Amino acid sequence: MFTSQARIDSKTGPDNLGRFEYLQALVTEFQDTDKQGSKEEILANLANFGYDPINYGHFRKLNVLDLFMDMLTEENEKFVEFGIGGLCNCSLDKENKQYIIENGGIPLVINCLSSSNEETVLSAITTLMFLTTPKTQEEITSEPVVDCMERFSTSSNARLSNVAKVFLQDYCKRSKHDVTNTN
Repeated sequence: MFTSQARIDSKTGPDNLGRFEYLQALVTEFQDTDKQGSKEEILANLANFGYDPINYGHFRKLNVLDLFMDMLTEENEKFVEFGIGGLCNCSLDKENKQYIIENGGIPLVINCLSSSNEETVLSAITTLMFLTTPKTQEEITSEPVVDCMERFSTSSNARLSNVAKVFLQDYCKRSKHDVTNTN
C-alpha cells in the first residue's frame, strides 16, 4: 500500500495511466456522471486512495479534499460516509490537515456526528481527533461536541463507545464527569 512514486510509475494500468492520471480520471468521471451508484463507487475509491500518503499531493492538485468536504452536506448518506472517510484518511498529513481547517472543515465534520450511519460517525470522531491542534482544540472540544461524545461513550455499540472514550480521555481537557459541583 505505502510505496514510492517510482514503483507506482512502473505499474501503470492497461490504459497506460499513471497514478495522477488515474485519480484525475476518477475525479472527471465523478463530475461527468449522473448515476448515483457510480458516484458512490468513485467516492469510495477516492477515499481508499487516501490511505496512501503518496497520493496526497495528487489529491491537493485535483481538489479532492474539497470534493470530500462538499460531500459532507449531501443528502445521500453514502456520499457523506465516503466523503468523511476520505477526509479521515487524509487528515493526518500536515498540509491536508491545515487545508481542511482553513477551509471550514471542522464544522462540516462536527455535523457528521449526528448521522445515523455508524461508519460516518466513527470517521467523524477520528477525523476530529486528527484535526485537533492547539489552535483548534477549543472548537473541537466545544460543549456540544463533548456532550455528544459523552452520550456516545455510553453506547451499547462497543466501537462507538470506545472511540468516544478515547476522544474524551485524550482530547478533552476536562469532560463533564471531571467537573466537581462547587455550589
